[in-house]
Amino acid sequence: MEQWFVMRKGAPFQEIAEKFQISPILARLIRNRDILGDDAIDQYLNGTIMDLHDGMLMKDMSKAIDILMEKIREGKKIRVIGDYDIDGVNATYILLEGLKKLGGQVDSDIPDRMKDGYGLNRDLINRAYKQGIDTIITCDNGIAASQEIDYGKRLGITMIVTDHHEIPYEETDGEKRYVLPPADAVIDPKQEDCIYPFKELCGAAVAYKLIEALFEAFGRDAEDVDYLMENVAIATVGDVMDLVGENRIFVKQGIEMLKRTKNLGLKALLECTKVNVDRLSAYHIGFVIGPCLNASGRLDTAKRALDLLRVQTQRDADMLAGDLKALNDSRKELTTQAVEEAIAQVETLELDREQVLVIYLPNCHESLAGIVAGRVRERYYKPTFVLTKAEEGIKGSGRSIDSYHMYEELNKCKELLIKFGGHRLAAGVSLEERNVEAFRKMLNQKSTLTEDDLTPKISIDMQMPFSYVNEELIEQLELLEPFGKGNTKPVFVEKELTVLNSRVLGKNQNVLKMMVQDMNGTRMEALYFGDIPKILAYFEERKGAKMAFTYYPTVSEYQGNKNLQIIVQNYR
Repeated sequence: MEQWFVMRKGAPFQEIAEKFQISPILARLIRNRDILGDDAIDQYLNGTIMDLHDGMLMKDMSKAIDILMEKIREGKKIRVIGDYDIDGVNATYILLEGLKKLGGQVDSDIPDRMKDGYGLNRDLINRAYKQGIDTIITCDNGIAASQEIDYGKRLGITMIVTDHHEIPYEETDGEKRYVLPPADAVIDPKQEDCIYPFKELCGAAVAYKLIEALFEAFGRDAEDVDYLMENVAIATVGDVMDLVGENRIFVKQGIEMLKRTKNLGLKALLECTKVNVDRLSAYHIGFVIGPCLNASGRLDTAKRALDLLRVQTQRDADMLAGDLKALNDSRKELTTQAVEEAIAQVETLELDREQVLVIYLPNCHESLAGIVAGRVRERYYKPTFVLTKAEEGIKGSGRSIDSYHMYEELNKCKELLIKFGGHRLAAGVSLEERNVEAFRKMLNQKSTLTEDDLTPKISIDMQMPFSYVNEELIEQLELLEPFGKGNTKPVFVEKELTVLNSRVLGKNQNVLKMMVQDMNGTRMEALYFGDIPKILAYFEERKGAKMAFTYYPTVSEYQGNKNLQIIVQNYR
């Protein structure tokens, strides 16, 4: 059973509303997002590129700049080694574009998910060494590759790390000792002694900061690379970073740039997936564009997504965009099958009695483990690991709930793991097949989750009668965008509702359209996109009972007519 609670955070809402020319409702919503003080509110509503911090504040940034200026001037061969996901691919593209524009002799390599696994490895370094590469720059990886970086250094390669992941640590007697790779420069805002004010950047944003600083060091106008913000925006949303602070500015600006992008590949992908560019939002990046770019690293090679970003002709752009869309369609089918198999396993083996779900699907494509874990977690609201059979042993991905820090919990089981990494809400693991059961047991034995932790919480911004819903309010709500993790869409609630009528729509029968009346007699059209049979059975059991809905108001337009409606999220 969900716990619903309405936030009651106090502030002088009328005063804030007058000062910033917004409605008191908006002032309350901003307070609920813990945006406090005039400066923070102003940046939240009006933040621009000018409010981004100086990349030179990052630890080792000046070291990296000095090295790269020398390498570029001397014509040394530089190789960017990224990662196979949306963040790694965009970070690779940003570094390639920036270094090329400055005259760098630069190319790239991206690990193959199946053959290489995540991040830097000896094969990638050996390949670079044989090809006469002088300098390797990692992006969206490298912080946990101490041994590999040491190996590269011993071969005489200059090593620069740019990353955004947690710094690995060893714990003795409750004391954490952070372990940094022995690179020539390590740029990662999560380092303890890095004074950069904003710690939650994605890998592509860190890469962008390096290129921006490098342009300035060469006396070039950093505005020449502003267009790469669209790639930072795609990576920030795609890597599910919190849309606060600098991330919010990057995504807001990047979406505007993406609407009029000159990138042939991105343009072709937007057309091919039928995204309405004028209404482009973070939603489209997260659920349409992003999955297509990610599908290449999952089912094929991420180099294909990088090729799309770097494409030079319209014909190639259309062809690659079509390929990526087809790959993503195939990924969706495989995911549906794997999710059904995972749920069947949970139900048959009664795994749902455990606090942490560990599901072993030997035949699931290893690249889908994270998506499947995410779907299972949504269904059961429990931290979930999905393990698959890989070429070497078992590989898996985990997705967590707010009250369970996945990386720290894995640290408690590290004797059973060959390799692991990640952060609070997501992680990756490698282990031997004989340790799968022991891993499940140990995670559950060491879990300190309570009943309350495992109850989904529905956080509601405010109760709002239907009479407040009008076009002006809906326009004002757009000021809060982009929505996503860390800046969720507002949730309103209204109680004592009567459902006057309802009908199922859509070719897949996946939309419920209702006419709903509140206690003051105001009627509103309502749409529900969740589990239709379940909500209809709920209505049937409680014939004529008053309902409470959580909702978000929108305007639907059809043949020039505008119609107010609400999108229902939860009901009881």
